[in-house]
Amino acid sequence: MARLIHFEMNVKDVKKAMAFYKDVFGWEFQKWDGPMDYWFVMTGDENEAGIDGGLGNAEEGFPKMVNTIDVVDIDNIIKKIENKGGEIVRPKHAIPGIGWLAYFKDSEGLIFGIMESDPNAK
Repeated sequence: MARLIHFEMNVKDVKKAMAFYKDVFGWEFQKWDGPMDYWFVMTGDENEAGIDGGLGNAEEGFPKMVNTIDVVDIDNIIKKIENKGGEIVRPKHAIPGIGWLAYFKDSEGLIFGIMESDPNAK
């Protein structure tokens, strides 16, 4: 069974958003050292229920909030999505050192990410 593993917030003012979530909820942020401006969001103790996420810059035409689902075989899931009436809105691409990511629109128009872990992804 696939689990929800990550949320992503896409905002216009990253510093303002970080200050808000830190002050209101105590969330911590860590800059990713990858090829784009992106921050990891730590929402609490790893041993407690919940998920962590990410914070990035908003892009025109892309949702401000996206949830990501962990999958074992992203290529197989992409085929299933398309066969069941979903649509791939951002093709599979590497997140270096982390894995493979794609975004899809479900049968109701909601956008989600799907991630296959692969530390060798480039």
